[in-house]
Amino acid sequence: MLKRAASKSQFASSLRRHASTFQRQSFSPNRAQVVLGISAASLAAIGVAGLMVDRGTHMWLEYTLALDKKEIDSDTREWGWELEAERWTGDPNQGGTDSYLPSAGRKAVRNAWFSHHRPEKYGRMEVEEDPGQGTNMVDAVLLRTELCLRGALTIAEKPDIVGRLHPCTLPDILTRRASILERLGPAHLPESRAQYDRVFRLLGGKGLQAARIAVKIGDLNQRLGEGADALAWWARAVQLVGDDETITSVPAVPPVPPSSPAAQRILASALVSTSAFYGMTRQLRQAQTFEEDALDLLRSIRPPESLASASPPQALHALSLLHRSAVLSLHLSEVLYAQRAPVAECVMRLQDAATSSERVAYALAGTSVPDSEKLVPSAVDPLGKEYLSNPYLEKPASDLLRDARRSAADAWNLMGELTEKMGPSHRQLALGYYTRALAWAGRMNKAGKMEPAESTLRDDWRLLWKNYARMKRVVDLSESK
Repeated sequence: MLKRAASKSQFASSLRRHASTFQRQSFSPNRAQVVLGISAASLAAIGVAGLMVDRGTHMWLEYTLALDKKEIDSDTREWGWELEAERWTGDPNQGGTDSYLPSAGRKAVRNAWFSHHRPEKYGRMEVEEDPGQGTNMVDAVLLRTELCLRGALTIAEKPDIVGRLHPCTLPDILTRRASILERLGPAHLPESRAQYDRVFRLLGGKGLQAARIAVKIGDLNQRLGEGADALAWWARAVQLVGDDETITSVPAVPPVPPSSPAAQRILASALVSTSAFYGMTRQLRQAQTFEEDALDLLRSIRPPESLASASPPQALHALSLLHRSAVLSLHLSEVLYAQRAPVAECVMRLQDAATSSERVAYALAGTSVPDSEKLVPSAVDPLGKEYLSNPYLEKPASDLLRDARRSAADAWNLMGELTEKMGPSHRQLALGYYTRALAWAGRMNKAGKMEPAESTLRDDWRLLWKNYARMKRVVDLSESK
């Protein structure tokens, strides 16, 4: 009995020992474990927050692109500015990206938009395109944008997807990519032209959008040294905007302008491109006749009674045509001088080009010409609020202001060169022209010194500064005697 009792006591003691082994022990983390846990939780929170910000940003862009389409006003439609807006795929009446494009493709398109319009998020740098040459420099932001568009295009062209897309989606992606390639440098021009050619064929070669693409292809052919093809494409653009069935290999100035404002702007672009080509290829007689007819045609389009009373879309249209006329006058003055026309006649044409370009720039910057105390609007002066507040007018108005400043600088500089040739008695007048050209092309930095504006090419600035500095020395020397 005693043995049995002792056995039971030992068995109970063994159970208690095993039970204590499986009891939960209290855990007290050390300092390293606490830091590691907090770091892991923080990283997880940052990751989740980053994903939420990324998705929220893309949702915001979708909403913004759709909202812009819904808020387009009747005046903007009447003057055709919605046709020139950047389109990032999808129904042009709805905006946003195509819902039939897979999520990866839609995100690639949106990333391209962010890279193009918000480059400060990525940083800006210059990289060598061809290390062997050592001189070709390209913008890394453009490269990143092109890469995103290429990825979106790869997805959109998949056989099981392309048939479901909106008819505008593929042309829009191709157009955007072609535009970026065009800006990347000469090595990318053939591929850019191929993309535009695909767009033209997708559009069926009809309509105003096809006419705009035809002008682009003509410009690229001209830059690639294929003059005959360039003329044929510009002729096709002129034919499309005029609904003319006649196919010609060279553009001709139509007898009357088209009624559509958008068609008038496309026609003006084709006329300016053709004019520049004839001048650069020394076809002087043909250039003179073409430019005089083109100027007569553009001036026959009735402008508004007053830019102040016109709506912003109408005013921008009138200013666009006025600037094209200024460029044609600039071309004509150069052609006349090359044919040994009287200097006074060349200067008169340049005066027209300069004053017209200035009028465009003053109007866009909201500066009254007679009341202005400044020589010219500052290079950093913003556009007028009426253009900044309209998403369809801001980009073309900004581009037009840049081009007007350039043509004004070119016209005043050429006036200085011609006036300088008239003799020593005209040196002071020539210096005034050079000074005005420099003011249009440059801006004052924080140190109070003139420097080229962002839109001014360095080679152009060197020429302008060289002319100004030379004439300033001559005038100062003559006055000191």
